[in-house]
Amino acid sequence: MRGRWELAGVAAVAGVTLIATVHAIRHDRNAAQIRRELFAAVQPVRVANCELARFGAANDGGYLVCGNLLGGATSAYSYGIEGRDEWGCQISHAIGVAVHEYDCFDLRQPACPDGALVFHHGCVGPARSTQQGRPFDSIAGHVERNGDAGKRLIVKMDVEGAEWDSFGATPDSVFEKIDQLVMEFHGLEDERYVRVVENLKRFFVFAHIHYNNWACRPNVEPFPAWTFEALLVNKRIAQTDGSPAPRGPLANLDAPDGPEIPDCQSTR
Repeated sequence: MRGRWELAGVAAVAGVTLIATVHAIRHDRNAAQIRRELFAAVQPVRVANCELARFGAANDGGYLVCGNLLGGATSAYSYGIEGRDEWGCQISHAIGVAVHEYDCFDLRQPACPDGALVFHHGCVGPARSTQQGRPFDSIAGHVERNGDAGKRLIVKMDVEGAEWDSFGATPDSVFEKIDQLVMEFHGLEDERYVRVVENLKRFFVFAHIHYNNWACRPNVEPFPAWTFEALLVNKRIAQTDGSPAPRGPLANLDAPDGPEIPDCQSTR
């Protein structure tokens, strides 16, 4: 009798192991398919009227923008700053607008001599809420409260994954007013990421991609890293025929986020 129970136990464990293995294989296949779809969706195109320029820090915290297409904006937003905002300061100096900064984790207010930085103790999310004592609100909520509804905007966002839900809740009327969206995207293997990107592409073209080398991984193909920076330009101002943009890092513009570690840019 004992032998039968032992055999039954071994069979049960083997069955559970087999099921777990099948689920793991399916998950890996699904994750790989999502990564392929997302990679295809974010490939940049050539924007003929865009003169790329680097704004912000020399490494982490620096982003490319179309420097010659900034002038139409009358307000700017910088989400996720961690006590420093070289990007926001340079934008304020370049086009003479107020830059609304948001961070609810690091409350240090960056200095910007002769610039107009407006620090807000708050974070971005899909809706107005308080989470663990920290205030959150949507992009639309921030724009409305700052009196910027209807204004043309420049927006930079690096918020460690909160971008996906935030963009999922952003109305078309806000996207229509953003001239350039400067991003760091986090994560690759959620189906909603593809949906969010496809919705963004109703309003924007991807003009440039740069991979954060702090996030290089060997198992996230076709991406070389699970975090990437992107410049999105509104179709309202972008001139493009849809042809692919140059691949790989751009000399004198792109720079590794971590200069002391190996880089992993894609040339695909």
